[in-house]
Amino acid sequence: MIDVTLESVSKRFARAGDTAAVDDVDISIAAGEFFTLLGPSGCGKTTTLRMVAGFYFPTSGRIRFGAEDVTRRPPNKRDTGMVFQNYALFPHMSVAQNVAYGLKIRKVGRADSRRRVEEALGQVHLDGYGERRIDQLSGGQQQRVALARALVIRPRTLLLDEPLSNLDAKLREETRTEIRRIQKESGTTAIYVTHDQAEAMAMSDRIAVMESGRVQQIGAPQEIYHRPANAFVARFIGRSNVLSLPVVAVTDETVTVGRPDGTEIAVAAPAGHGLRPGESALVSVRPEHIGLTSATEAGALPGQVTELEFTGMATNLVVDVAGESVQVAAIDVPAGVAVGDRIGLRLNRERMWVVHP
Repeated sequence: MIDVTLESVSKRFARAGDTAAVDDVDISIAAGEFFTLLGPSGCGKTTTLRMVAGFYFPTSGRIRFGAEDVTRRPPNKRDTGMVFQNYALFPHMSVAQNVAYGLKIRKVGRADSRRRVEEALGQVHLDGYGERRIDQLSGGQQQRVALARALVIRPRTLLLDEPLSNLDAKLREETRTEIRRIQKESGTTAIYVTHDQAEAMAMSDRIAVMESGRVQQIGAPQEIYHRPANAFVARFIGRSNVLSLPVVAVTDETVTVGRPDGTEIAVAAPAGHGLRPGESALVSVRPEHIGLTSATEAGALPGQVTELEFTGMATNLVVDVAGESVQVAAIDVPAGVAVGDRIGLRLNRERMWVVHP
């Protein structure tokens, strides 16, 4: 395992003119960490991973593995293992031959290669599958072969580019658990790319949320979910209501805002928020942090139900509050509530957070 550092890394492609696919990215990944690059399509996450792998060289900036500058080092000199979205397995080779391919390129002896292939297949729970053809395997098994092929060379860094995107929902959940287990057992530094927020939250030690080539926030899953840095992160990670409310008073750690019903509430804010009375603040509150009650209850925010959807685990509602649509995910819903009803919302002040635009 080894730490990986990106210092002011940018990438521009000639075909895209002056637009940066990756723009001034700074990331420090600890040795043995499971680190995820998360964002929508076209945000620069795969380009960033490919620069770490050596498939692209940065237009500017540096990439270091430990103390080594690998910015211009070719892929075969970086000692990384790569798992691709389409697995890139050789159909004419057996499972064992696919796994052993990297060892053959590195001229590892036959006996040592056979032992390491067996170990790698055991790691991914494919003992006894070595002689099978690739077309005899399920999609989940093929994914594990690709993972074994990457691990068998004992890379300093394991790179995974949306490896679960071709699997069905249930298999994705099972396989992500396996990937996390294998990574922790091997101790390999892992960099994972996905657009799936739930996948990133479940697997990662830390996440870098990217948008338009830039890193918007880096943090542990809980930090990013409960303390998003800006409105983009709040809306992209799960669901969130981002309400624009007038600022009444400020301290270093709180912003008091006026609610749509005319009352006031103090909300936690990041240090150095820079807001002043008379301005507007963006306040994030997750749907599950809003409770339902009577529209006439003291302290409740009155509104009208405009949408209602039962999902089994919760009931999703959209409530119109003074012209603002507020999303609610409620476990306990008063009996008989229907679209058009007046209802009260209880905002969990402890879970509200001021975000940057």
